[in-house]
Amino acid sequence: MPNIPIQRALISVADKAGVVDFAKFLTDRGVEILSTGGSAARLEEAGLRVKEVSAHTGFPEIMGGRVKTLHPKIHGGLLGRPDHGEDVEAMADYGIAPINLMVANLYPFEETVAGGADFATCVENIDIGGPAMIRAAAKNHAFVAVVTSPDDYDAVMDEMIRLEGAVSGALRRRLASVAFARTAAYDAAIAGWLSRDEGDEFPLRIGLAGKRAQTLRYGENPHQRAALYVTPDRRPGVARATQIQGKELSYNNINDTDAAFELVSEFDPEFDGPAVAIIKHANPSGVAVGDSLAEAYFKALSCDPVSAFGGIVAANQMVDAATAQAIAELFCEVVIAPDISPEAREILAAKKNVRLLVTGGLPDPMAGGVMIKSVAGGFLAQTRDAARIGVEDLEIVSARKPSRTELDDLLFAFRIAKHVKSNAIVLARNGVTVGVGAGQMSRVDSVRLAVTKAADMAEREKEETSRTQGAVVASDAFFPFADGLVAAIEAGATAAIQPGGSIRDQEVIEAADAAGMAMVFTGVRHFRH
Repeated sequence: MPNIPIQRALISVADKAGVVDFAKFLTDRGVEILSTGGSAARLEEAGLRVKEVSAHTGFPEIMGGRVKTLHPKIHGGLLGRPDHGEDVEAMADYGIAPINLMVANLYPFEETVAGGADFATCVENIDIGGPAMIRAAAKNHAFVAVVTSPDDYDAVMDEMIRLEGAVSGALRRRLASVAFARTAAYDAAIAGWLSRDEGDEFPLRIGLAGKRAQTLRYGENPHQRAALYVTPDRRPGVARATQIQGKELSYNNINDTDAAFELVSEFDPEFDGPAVAIIKHANPSGVAVGDSLAEAYFKALSCDPVSAFGGIVAANQMVDAATAQAIAELFCEVVIAPDISPEAREILAAKKNVRLLVTGGLPDPMAGGVMIKSVAGGFLAQTRDAARIGVEDLEIVSARKPSRTELDDLLFAFRIAKHVKSNAIVLARNGVTVGVGAGQMSRVDSVRLAVTKAADMAEREKEETSRTQGAVVASDAFFPFADGLVAAIEAGATAAIQPGGSIRDQEVIEAADAAGMAMVFTGVRHFRH
């Protein structure tokens, strides 16, 4: 495609960042500026000469501004092809002037929804003229440049300087791709909002809207390429966190940090107290609650300090100086929390490779939302696992009832099992994990792994009593046979929590009763693959 000189531009933007400087650049090079409403007013205030669209079309804005650019002189100017005789003839017959540059961004629909606006306000923030003009200009990118973000102003100005007022075909094609992606994401956000408002989580067609926030060095492995995208969802977490220090996050950092922060957010600091989760390869190596955040950290670390090396540390409240000092004693990749005190920042600043992330809040573990996972030829969609089990949800199936302490530990362990890769087994005692078995092909192997990890740590610390003595065991799904439960009993576990629902439930209950173990059913499974 040839270079196209820019002679006439239409500017209609909701986001006015940088638009005055860009328009001044254009007018200094003799480009005629057409504009609408607020955009025209902003440019005129800056002393720039602007022609109102209504003056250009000879038709006023009507219906409160809903109809202003939907006119043949606008769309003909954007869609007309100077190398097509019929187009040239029509433009001459109807006095349609070509528009070489379309500068438009859209009403802030996503921001309006995220801000909790009412239905009518959200509807009024659905842009109609903007997407229509953007699509027209993008379709005709052989002759028109379309700019949909202030981020691209510099690229256009650089080319116009280099090409003496023109824009190359290569840049116009790239800008067209960006433009179609923007309108697609915009429409996806609107469709998703309407579907959710109607209570339809899985409509016939679903659109995914995301904006690239970061191109990553590589994916899970160095030979894979990757990027991070943010969605209109305002859920606090790694994607929207502020990075205070440290080198760029990797794909694996982001994945593991998300797992860590979602897990620790299961513990409300107001009701559950300070909590810390340490994650390695998307599974917890240790989780604990404590009277202080530093105490919770040391308890979580004690579960498996070997695996914690190079892991992710997540806290459910502001990281203070005492906790930062404790974290600084062992290498970790990432620390994520709602906030980090100035003193803690100063302490961790000495650990330049540690990435510090602040989220400003905790995600709601019981909030809804749809999660997406790709498969060959498509993707799976499911609602987030927002189930939360309380004492009132438990069915005591054993002869012995659990004690109050056992109940607290059972609920603690089951919350953690929700975030462990299946088959998941969590051994816990006094608000601290003592052993975690994850991702095994059989449940009994997960129990044995959790018991072995606990035994190894006890031996390492030269502890006289097994950590599993008096512990509780949580299973993300039912025990299909009694063998897994028996392995936990033999290790010293005194209480168990599981969903129930196996055809061999009675066999498992009898094994618990024979050992004097208390057992509760939740009726809720927490598979995580």
